[in-house]
Amino acid sequence: MIEPVRVFAGIGGNVGDIAHTLSAAVARIERESSVRVLASSPVYRNPPVGPQDQPDYLNAVIELEVLLSPQDLLSLFLAVEMEFGRVRAIRWGPRTLDLDILTYGDRIVDEPGLTIPHPHMHERPFVLVPLADLNPHAVHPVLNQSYCDMAEHVGREGLDRVDVSLFSAKNRDEV
Repeated sequence: MIEPVRVFAGIGGNVGDIAHTLSAAVARIERESSVRVLASSPVYRNPPVGPQDQPDYLNAVIELEVLLSPQDLLSLFLAVEMEFGRVRAIRWGPRTLDLDILTYGDRIVDEPGLTIPHPHMHERPFVLVPLADLNPHAVHPVLNQSYCDMAEHVGREGLDRVDVSLFSAKNRDEV
């Protein structure tokens, strides 16, 4: 039996009714018996990484307690992305939904198709700022820096907090 593990996951998108999709995806993840959604950061709007000829993204971080291995959690996230119409045509291209495992307890995973902690999280304000909102004093398991310090280092340029809740009862009822 797997012991419960605290996971922080990035959630975002930039195609369609993004706020609804993010809220509905959180509700979908919550329906899994092996996952408990504990908290959500505020949602932020930010410009795209990669190709610039696409809409801005909405991004947040969710805190989970999981009874899944990292590989099984990745499989769940990929399945949920597909349920919400995710198409992987262009690297860093537009997407209806993006789910990324940022941290899995203090575990370090480096295998084909899965790297934890997320290999680019320390470079991205849209990951670090919401992660610091939820877990400011936790320390990155590889870089040995707090998320709060890392977020301060990358700054908030291009990041705007938006009034969107990932726990909207209305959106959940529509799923």
